[in-house]
Amino acid sequence: MSEHPVTAHAVGEVTGQVLERVGERPDLVTVFVTPPHAGALEDVVSAVDELLHPLVLLGCAAESVAGPHREVEQSAAVTLFAGRTGPLVPLALDVLSDGAEGAEGAGEVTLSGWPSQTPFDPQALVLLADPFSFPAEDVLAALDRSHPGLPVVGGMASGGRGPGGSRLALGRTVRSAGAVGALLGPGVDVETVVSQGCRPFGHPVVVTKAEANVIFELAGRPALERLVAQAHDTLGEHELHLLETGGLHLGRVIDEHRDSFGPGDFLVRNVMGADRRSGAIAVGDVVPVGTTVQFHLRDALTADEELHAVLRGRQADAALLFTCNGRGTRLFEAPDHDVAVLTEELGPVALAGFFAAGELGPVGGHNFLHGFTASVALLRDPVGAG
Repeated sequence: MSEHPVTAHAVGEVTGQVLERVGERPDLVTVFVTPPHAGALEDVVSAVDELLHPLVLLGCAAESVAGPHREVEQSAAVTLFAGRTGPLVPLALDVLSDGAEGAEGAGEVTLSGWPSQTPFDPQALVLLADPFSFPAEDVLAALDRSHPGLPVVGGMASGGRGPGGSRLALGRTVRSAGAVGALLGPGVDVETVVSQGCRPFGHPVVVTKAEANVIFELAGRPALERLVAQAHDTLGEHELHLLETGGLHLGRVIDEHRDSFGPGDFLVRNVMGADRRSGAIAVGDVVPVGTTVQFHLRDALTADEELHAVLRGRQADAALLFTCNGRGTRLFEAPDHDVAVLTEELGPVALAGFFAAGELGPVGGHNFLHGFTASVALLRDPVGAG
C-alpha cells in the first residue's frame, strides 16, 4: 500500500514492493485506489501491467481501501495485491435483455461476457461491479441457478457518486458500467467468509401478511407491535437506543427445512422504516408470506465479536477483504478494525481490499448482495503444493 498523494509515485512504491516479494508475471493482480487517484486509473493499470505483466489484472476506485496492516479512509491511497494462483479466466460482464445471443443465465437476467466453457472447474468468482448499472441480486440469483455451489465474493465499487461515475478495470481497460471479475481455478484453494455483524434478539416468527418489502403481520400480530414487544422483553436501555439509531435489522431464514436457527442461518437486511397507523415495517428485501424471520441488532461490539468468530481457527496464505463503507471508523471507535481482526486471527498474511457500496458473498450456500458486512476470500496453497 502507498499513501503518496502523487499517483505515479504511489504506483511506483506498490509495484516495487510486489517486485521485491513476488517478482514479475504473477497470475492475479488486484489494484484498488481512492478518489484522489481515480481519474488516473488508466495510468495506474497501464503502469502495473507494464511492470508486472500479470495474467489477470482487476481493479476499481473506492471511497476507502484496505491493505497490509491498515485501512485508509477517504484519503489518497493505492493498494496492490499480487499472487501466484494458477489458471484464471478474466470476465467483463454486462446485463442483457432476455433472449440475447451469447448470454448466460436464466429467468429475468442474462449476461454477456460469460465464457461458454472454461478449462477448469472454477473454485470461486471474484467480482467487482458498478452499483448503478449492474443488478447484483438478480445476477447472483441467476448464477446460483446456472452454476450452483460456485461462491461469488467481491463488492460494488464505491468510488462513483452517480451513474457513469464508477471506475472498474480489467487489464488496461477501464469501464464505468457492468462488472469485471475472474474465475479462480484449481491452483488455489478458496474459502469464503461473510460476517454480517448482527445478533438476533427475541425469537423467530413467521410472516403472515406482507406485500413486496413491506411486512404487515408477524405471527398474526402487527409487525411493529411484535417488534416492540420482543425488543422490550429482551433488550436493555442502551440496546433500545441502538435500534432507534440505525441498528435494527431483520434476518430471514435461508433454509426453512432446519429445525432450529442460529448464526449463519439468516440473511440479514436493514429495517428501513415503520408506519405506526398500520403497524407495518419496511425491509430492504422482498419477504414472502410464510418466511421465518427474526429481528437482529447491529452494533460495533457484535460486529467485532462475529468477525473474530467466523475467522477463528481458519488458515490462509492471503486474503481479499470487501468491507462495507458503513464500517471502519463509522462503526468502530478505533481505525483499521477489520484488517486488525484478520491479522489477529490469520497472522500477517498478504491482504488487500476496499470499502464497498454492497458486499458479495455466500451465506447458507447461496450468494447474496449484503450491506454492513465484511466479506472475505481466504486464499491458500492447495494441499501438497510448494
